[in-house]
Amino acid sequence: MTMRKIGAASLQRLMGGWRADAARVPTYRQIEQALRLLILDGRLPVGIRLPGERLLAPELGVSRTTVTAAYSGLRSQGFIASRHGSGSVTRLPRGAAPDPAGALDETDIDFSIAAMPAPKEVHAAYAQALEELPRHLPGIGYEPAGIPSLRSAIAERYTWRGVPTSADEILVTQGAQHGLVLVLSLLARPGDPIVVDHPTYSKALEAIRGASCQPIPVQLPAAGWDLDQLRATIVQTGARLAYLLPDFHNPTGRLMGFDCRSRAAAIAAKTGCHLIVDETMCDLWLDQPPPPPLASFDRAAKVISIGSMGKSFWGGLRMGWIRADRELIAALNVVRSAVDMGSPIVEQLAAAILLRDPEPTLGERRQAIRGQRDYLLDLVAERLPEWRFQRPSGGLSAWAELPRPVSTALAAATHSLGVRIAAGNRFGVDGAFERFVRLPYALPTDRLLQVVERLEQAWGQVTTPGARRLAPAMAELTEGI
Repeated sequence: MTMRKIGAASLQRLMGGWRADAARVPTYRQIEQALRLLILDGRLPVGIRLPGERLLAPELGVSRTTVTAAYSGLRSQGFIASRHGSGSVTRLPRGAAPDPAGALDETDIDFSIAAMPAPKEVHAAYAQALEELPRHLPGIGYEPAGIPSLRSAIAERYTWRGVPTSADEILVTQGAQHGLVLVLSLLARPGDPIVVDHPTYSKALEAIRGASCQPIPVQLPAAGWDLDQLRATIVQTGARLAYLLPDFHNPTGRLMGFDCRSRAAAIAAKTGCHLIVDETMCDLWLDQPPPPPLASFDRAAKVISIGSMGKSFWGGLRMGWIRADRELIAALNVVRSAVDMGSPIVEQLAAAILLRDPEPTLGERRQAIRGQRDYLLDLVAERLPEWRFQRPSGGLSAWAELPRPVSTALAAATHSLGVRIAAGNRFGVDGAFERFVRLPYALPTDRLLQVVERLEQAWGQVTTPGARRLAPAMAELTEGI
């Protein structure tokens, strides 16, 4: 079997802004640090062959001996294995768990995830679900499309939001990501272009690449969406699928307006391109409710809506859904049978219970998130005044623009201080967005204070001449693996 490999130009783009300003850390250490982070967070897969030192050096603008020294450091730490004639292959150190998000100590803070802990109602829903379970036990337990009560509850929620929906227009999935993978498996072919917002949700990019498709970015302007460019890109590439996040976009937090939604649906109808609309954040409005779902403007059955309980209630529930026309749902049901035989019954029962009267729970959740948003962004504005951002009207994250392209170096510095952040290039194609970092406000305020204090310290390390050095040994970065 042919070993996977990555070219020097591709690796250089993936590394992004690996070089810290003022270069207070030896260059080979900075290269080593950037590659190690890519391996730890899964963007550089285990088992992939790296380009040779001679090829990588000119792409990075350094000497071959510098790259050789970086590879040597990674080799001594157990992050690459080299064999004469076979090159250097990525790996994890002996005893390290294959954690795609990277390893942190229990006392450290994960600031890379935009998700909330479960509200008390989730436990109560599980308890009630167990009481309802006996009436399902005489059956075989396989419900590929989802149990009727949950499909009806989801359909009723769509109808309440302004899109008349029946249960046979719903397919229950194991989270929104599962739904996206199913849609791609049905409608996409290897090599297909998939138009995406730019930036966009990092896991969506992974799913698109996992389907052997090519993400085609359409840059988001300073505000709103550039629908003229969206239409032109669809026409020019012949794309049959586009992925959009109109409701409190991840990572930027922006909200698509009423007229923009109407135009997007019209573009889909005219071009024949299906719009995969990610609605996972739609319930988390903080200032005012969003416009009606994009599907309410769909007159050509070209909008495929993907939703989830994960952000609204709890990620551990692993319940999501696809809303589309009946024929497409039936086809997805057939495709799904090759992947799994349906979602767990207890979780479906719990989800249906939570959706019977969701607004009291969601109202409390919005209040908590609103306070965390305001606390974090006020603190960032005070402590890091050079950073620029818009205050989102909902969702779980803001998108901060840095005054210089050092997002990857900042991620390395914060990791050494015990905080994991999501560098901007996670959300872009070909290493874009080195001037940005996502700021999720899903943590309690005491933890957010600790995060900002360490962000401030890390920012000084990568930008201020004479500031305290970045940790020179990457062993510190992986301590506790």
